[in-house]
Amino acid sequence: MTLDIPSCREDVDMLLADTLAAPGGATTPRQLRPTQPPFPPGLEYTVYGPDAHPTGFSALAADWNDLLSRSRFDTLFLSHEWQTTWWQQLGEGELWIVAFHQRESGRLVGIAPLYRLLRQDGPWAGQSVFHLVGCTEVSDYLDLIIEAGQEEAVYESLCRWLHSADAPKWDVLDLCNLPEASLSYQTLPAIALSAGHRVEVTQEDVAPYIPLPARYEEYLTERVDKKQRHEIRRKQRRAEREAVVGFYLVGPEHDLQREMDDFIALQQMSRPDKEEFMTPEMQRFFRYLARRMLDAGYLRLAFLTLNGVKAATYFSFTYKGHLLLYNSGYDTADFAHLSPGWVLLAYLIQYAIADGFKVFDFLQGDEAYKYHFGSQDIKVMRTVIYNQQV
Repeated sequence: MTLDIPSCREDVDMLLADTLAAPGGATTPRQLRPTQPPFPPGLEYTVYGPDAHPTGFSALAADWNDLLSRSRFDTLFLSHEWQTTWWQQLGEGELWIVAFHQRESGRLVGIAPLYRLLRQDGPWAGQSVFHLVGCTEVSDYLDLIIEAGQEEAVYESLCRWLHSADAPKWDVLDLCNLPEASLSYQTLPAIALSAGHRVEVTQEDVAPYIPLPARYEEYLTERVDKKQRHEIRRKQRRAEREAVVGFYLVGPEHDLQREMDDFIALQQMSRPDKEEFMTPEMQRFFRYLARRMLDAGYLRLAFLTLNGVKAATYFSFTYKGHLLLYNSGYDTADFAHLSPGWVLLAYLIQYAIADGFKVFDFLQGDEAYKYHFGSQDIKVMRTVIYNQQV
C-alpha cells in the first residue's frame, strides 16, 4: 500500500488501530510502504560499534539509568544492570550502541542498544539483522531508551544514522517486546516510512498485571471474582491445615548457589517445556543474573516450604514499585495435592501489598492462572523495519 506524504502519519495510525482491533488478538503483519527520503540532521549521535573502546555500555554507564528514568516506560529490562548481564551471558554477533545528544546542550536524550547478527535460519536467513539487546525470549519489555518528549527527534536521527556511512550493512531492524506505552510502534513506523523503509507492526503478546491496593483483603474483594477468591482462600487454608507452611525470600544471609540449585530443580520439575528451556546455557544465565540482581537489590527469590521441604518457588524482581514475576517452579510429586504454586503466589501478593508495591506484573504470557488472580492485560508489540526500497 502506497501512502501519500501529506497523510502518511494518519494512514499509519489507521493501520495500527486496525491491527490492534483485530478479533481475537490477531497479529497478522500490516506492511507499510515508504514515501520520501531521509530526514535532515537533527540530534547529534555517537556510534559505539563492535570495535569501540570503551564499549557503549562502559561509555554510557554513568548516564544510562538516569536516561531510563526519564523515559516513557522505565523497566528493569532496559536497565544498565540487565542489559549488560544479558549481553555478557547470551549476546552474540556485533554490539552496536548509538547515543543521541542535543546539539546545543550535549544532553543525552536517547540510546539505541542494538546488536547485529547474520541470521542462519528462520524467515530472515542470510540477512543482516539489528536486534534490540535482550531480544527476544528472556527480556519481557524492550525498547529504544528515549527521554519522554524526544521520541520523534531520536527516531528521525536513528533513521539518518541507518542511511549513513556510519552504519554497517543491514537488512532488517527488529524491535521486539515493545510495551504498550512505547511510541516505537506508534510514531516510529511513519518516520521509518518517510525515511524510505518498509515497516511491519504486530502484536506479539500480552503482559497481565495487577494494580495493587493498600490491603490484601481489598485486593481479594475488588480484583478477584467470588469463585476464584474462594478458591485462593481454600487452597491456602488446606495447605496450612495439612502441613507446616513456611515462606521466605532469599537474602544476603543465604547461600545463593544452593538456593539457585533448588530453584532450578523445582523449575525443571514443574513442566516438560520448562525443563527443556532450562538448558546449561540458560542455567548459567539465571545463576549470574541472580547474583547480579541480588547485589543490586532487585532480586526477590521466594520459596514456599511444606513440612520444611521446598515445594514451590518464584524468581522475581522488584523495580520502582513493581514486583515482576519472572519464572517459577513447584513440586509435582509429593506436594502437588496442596497446590503449592497457588499458595506461594497468594503469599507473594500479600508480601507485595504489605511492602507497598503498586503493581504486581506477571510479565508476558496469557496463562489462565494469572487471570484467576485478577490481572488485566497490556499489549506487547513488535516493529520490524526493512532496508528495502519499494
